[in-house]
Amino acid sequence: MPLYIPNRVVVFDYGEVISLSPTPADRSALLSVADVAAEPFWAAYDRHRDDLDRGTLDVPAYWQRVADDVGAAWSASDVHRLWAADFRGWISVEPGTLDLIVELRDGGTRLAILSNAGFDFGSPLRFSPMGRYFERVFVSAEMDALKPEPAIYLEAAAQLGIAMEDMVFIDNKVVNTDAAAALGATAHHFTGVAELREFLSGLAR
Repeated sequence: MPLYIPNRVVVFDYGEVISLSPTPADRSALLSVADVAAEPFWAAYDRHRDDLDRGTLDVPAYWQRVADDVGAAWSASDVHRLWAADFRGWISVEPGTLDLIVELRDGGTRLAILSNAGFDFGSPLRFSPMGRYFERVFVSAEMDALKPEPAIYLEAAAQLGIAMEDMVFIDNKVVNTDAAAALGATAHHFTGVAELREFLSGLAR
């Protein structure tokens, strides 16, 4: 059934809301390419992620930072394989969330994405099959800000032509939903598709 939420724009986080989490097999494939010990690799992977998502590092520079931290010397082909393995881990979608997105779009609800992600995710999110359902895709690397910084929500709202009070924001991290709510958005902490459906249905008419 179509879902119509009037006079609002529903803004979805991408990672682990629309996308599935990387599987153990995804993480194992990435670690296999890296060919280093797991603990320092994942620590370095996380340590530099904000710089990648902010756009202060491009993809090769990000992997060079990780290499420096773990004492690796990856070739250009290694870096591309690392990027591809990492990207594959984040590109699969949660079917239930996508079904809800389709229902919202079929009902005439305005939709957007606001994701902490590097430059390399902008075009794939916009031009993937699901990209047709969103009027805008906001990627943090293109915005010089990260969730939960207020500037990123305010810029998204401005570009959508709405007040923050007209934004419905969905994210899997409480710190991000709290930040949006503090600016006036109606926010939902994503814990599962059933709970999301109940939340959205309560706003619909």
